[in-house]
Amino acid sequence: MPVKKSNHLPMERPEARAKCYTCYRPMSSCMCSHVKPVATNTKFIILMHPKEFKKTKNGTGRLTHLSLPNSEIYIDVDFTDHTAINALINDPSNLCYVLYPGKKSVNLNTQKIDTDGKQLVIFIIDSTWPCSVKILRLSHNLQQLPKLSFTHSKTSQFQIKEQPADFCLSTIESTLTILELLNMQGVESIQPESLEHFLDPFLSMVDHQLKCISTGDEDTIRFRTYGSTDKG
Repeated sequence: MPVKKSNHLPMERPEARAKCYTCYRPMSSCMCSHVKPVATNTKFIILMHPKEFKKTKNGTGRLTHLSLPNSEIYIDVDFTDHTAINALINDPSNLCYVLYPGKKSVNLNTQKIDTDGKQLVIFIIDSTWPCSVKILRLSHNLQQLPKLSFTHSKTSQFQIKEQPADFCLSTIESTLTILELLNMQGVESIQPESLEHFLDPFLSMVDHQLKCISTGDEDTIRFRTYGSTDKG
């Protein structure tokens, strides 16, 4: 049955409908100019849950991908039969980890990674905690990978989103922490000033959203597909 459009939905401005297909944000709040790519020895694979992909206004996974030339991004829930991911995992020249806390995880704060000349590949799940658990549960290939974790005393600067716990960081903040620790270990040799500006697109996005909220600007309105039941 066709979905009837409500007469009470807000009218979209033409510029609000236009989207940047690089950062996937509205053109009115494109963050591409704030991205300062950082070259890394480590290859980062961002596994984005479909619900996260819909968060065009406040998702950080894509900003992370844009900031890391040596990265790839894939969208799915079950990556068990994903050709590109399995190729990376099965390549003997790669040393693969999945960023996920656990008792047996390698803590970057206290344990040094010995790449032994291999390409370090880190899989980062970009999703909420419940959806991350589901992705790992369904993706049997990821389950077999050693887990990576870190400890920190940072507070997330994601002021427009309530984190489930004080220790939780956004995807881009977590990635920065990993880069800082790998730099300390000598796995990376990134200039400090590059890391200092890594969060620029994220902070600019948060600042933009806060300004919109304070002014009641229409840009804060999340336009949805008619009939959609998703609450992400």
